[in-house]
Amino acid sequence: MSKQARTAQSSASKSDRVQKWIIGLILTVFGVAMILPFLWMILSSFKTEAEIKQIPPTLWPETFTFDSFQKLFTEMDFTTYLVNTLLITLFSFVGLLLNAMAGFGFAKYRFKGRDKLFLLVLATMMIPGQVTMIPVYLILNSMHLTNTMLGIVLPGFISAFGIFLFRQFMSALPDEILEATRLDGAGEYGMFLRIVLPMSKPILAVQAILTFISGWNSFLWPLIIANDEKLYTLSVGLQLLKGQHGTDYALQMAGAAFMVVPIMIIFVFFQKHIIENYNISGMK
Repeated sequence: MSKQARTAQSSASKSDRVQKWIIGLILTVFGVAMILPFLWMILSSFKTEAEIKQIPPTLWPETFTFDSFQKLFTEMDFTTYLVNTLLITLFSFVGLLLNAMAGFGFAKYRFKGRDKLFLLVLATMMIPGQVTMIPVYLILNSMHLTNTMLGIVLPGFISAFGIFLFRQFMSALPDEILEATRLDGAGEYGMFLRIVLPMSKPILAVQAILTFISGWNSFLWPLIIANDEKLYTLSVGLQLLKGQHGTDYALQMAGAAFMVVPIMIIFVFFQKHIIENYNISGMK
């Protein structure tokens, strides 16, 4: 290699390093700008109301206090909201199992009209949820399920997007293993529980994460279907908190932190499963 070629290669390498440093610096600045509001919210939830309103403001609390969190459960009945949210999330996992069964049926069973029925399921994904809320409400009202927990959780049992993801993933499962399981005398439900579900751990992990996030953030449908405050979720309770204690910023910060932090923890620990699964789905 000539001297000029080595010089050009060294210059290009140095230019690449400088470019990477600049990109890294820009991403770091934007990352800090995005994290700062969440950090402010979490730290402010441990401050007193006087400290939040003082000027100049402080980032780190002078004295940590849990009074705002205590007020959430004594003045705002957040215990009821938390129980309702956990119940909705739990029933959503029942829907997750139903979606897995439907996806497996579309992937591995041959029956008349299968492809047309699957296209019909996909077509429902193009209908905005706001359009179907009124018909679903009228149906539940005719069944006397409005203002009930069952009425809140029932529409969330089935997800066209979930069925689609399970179908795409389970289509790649080896048919030979399923046939060998049948030859060993296993029934269809036993094969699904003991063979198919363990082989589908990647998609199950992703769907479980998305199901938890969706259930934890339930807001619009519980607000529409429920008239009794005892059926409200954490998201609805947080909106009530904003309306009833609009000037109590420490209490609002505590409520927001209590709502957001579990989602952040779930995403930080399980984001690799989401990325890996969508990469697999894309390759398929």
